Amino acid sequence: MSYIGIDLGTSFIKGAVLDPKTLTIEHVHRVPFPDPLPGHPPLHREFDPQAVLAATRSLLTDLLHLADEPALSGADGCEGIVMCSQMHGLVFTTAQGAPASNLTSWLDQRTLEPHPSGRGSYFDVLAGRLTPDEIRQLGNQLRPGLPLGVLFWLAEQGQLPRQDLIPASLPDFVLGNLCATIPTTESTNAAAHGALNMETLDWHHAALGKLGLNGLRWPRLRKHGDIVGQYKTGGRAIPCYTPVGDYQAALTGALVRRGELSLNISTGSQASVLLPHLASGAFQTLPFFDSRFLATVSHIPAGRALGDLVALFSELAVAQGVKLSDPWSYIATAARRARSTRMRVDLAFFNSSCGDHGAFTDVREEELTVGHIFSAAFQNMADNYYRSAQRLVSGVTDEPLPWRNLVFSGGLVQKLDVLRERIVDRFGVGYRVCPTTEDTLLGLLGLGLAFTGRTASVAEATERIYAAYGGDNMLISNQETPGA
Repeated sequence: MSYIGIDLGTSFIKGAVLDPKTLTIEHVHRVPFPDPLPGHPPLHREFDPQAVLAATRSLLTDLLHLADEPALSGADGCEGIVMCSQMHGLVFTTAQGAPASNLTSWLDQRTLEPHPSGRGSYFDVLAGRLTPDEIRQLGNQLRPGLPLGVLFWLAEQGQLPRQDLIPASLPDFVLGNLCATIPTTESTNAAAHGALNMETLDWHHAALGKLGLNGLRWPRLRKHGDIVGQYKTGGRAIPCYTPVGDYQAALTGALVRRGELSLNISTGSQASVLLPHLASGAFQTLPFFDSRFLATVSHIPAGRALGDLVALFSELAVAQGVKLSDPWSYIATAARRARSTRMRVDLAFFNSSCGDHGAFTDVREEELTVGHIFSAAFQNMADNYYRSAQRLVSGVTDEPLPWRNLVFSGGLVQKLDVLRERIVDRFGVGYRVCPTTEDTLLGLLGLGLAFTGRTASVAEATERIYAAYGGDNMLISNQETPGA
């Protein structure tokens, strides 16, 4: 028996065969996520949902063939499909799941356009209609890019679709089509819409009413691990379980436990700690599994900002027709060599939790090198994570450090040792690294164990995988870090 895990990512749709006996990930496949549709205004980012669905079907067909190979999983084949997705996607669907709009993604920033009232942007007007208590109940995560903002923009423009359509998340749309069922949702994706009341774990009807959105046909909320439908193929009906947010899946795959600080660092990045119950503070609150929550600071500048620097340094070469094959190995070596620098870099080149105005300061001629600039950038990232971690203390505990070690996940920090060392130096505590670069897929394996009843909870599944991958032997003390 095995599971199929599917991750609808921002750059790729990827999947794998997940073995619940050996707790391993097999046959990882990737296909590019479709390109955004052309011809839209600069702040709008829309995609063809049918293209996403077609790519997912194709990937699923290939993986099911591999899952049925007797050498891997025996004659029983695939036991179920577990899915996670980039968060904050929005597709209007019919009751039968057919798309009635394009997909807008988390990259859509149309709420930053000026509101016709002259009272700032659409986002400013949206935020002004909600009380501080309502914003707290929504998880303190109100920001541009949420489906709530796109829906408000449509309402203010008089462009809301008819009321029998469902504002579905991306994975709920995909599974609704794969299983021929009405799209529903669970708390991680409902929270990603920006419309979930964390206190009741129901849609925040009062806030939605103030924004003119209460008349929409909001998806029915389900529990984690519910079977949402059957994917029928080759005379079989394969159970499909509630899809979840990719961030919660990644933290499950990083095997994050109580008393650990998670730093997930990739294109974007987040700092999080697990909470046994709902709490509020200078952070966002997100639902997790087993009735737990996450205290999170998100949108910390990371790979996207570093990519902007790489693009800057590559511009002249690209203009001459020269494509750099792998700039990162040179960057890492040069940054390690230029560890000590007076230069300061602020990576907030775009709207982020650390501001929206980047800067280069105290720049000297002898330090105008790739090594010095990236060394300063890595130090800025370490400082940002430390400041973000301090925000997580408020409302969680009276202890100055409510964690015993760091947990790193995400492709960027796993690839760049020098960045990881700089962060460990800043925190002065031990750490471990997610045991695989495929954190979301390992998380889906853990969720599969819990959803199919092999473990009584996601926490128990996490402990089982933690032990299988080395347990506390994965921990590295600060003194063992090469850069310490």
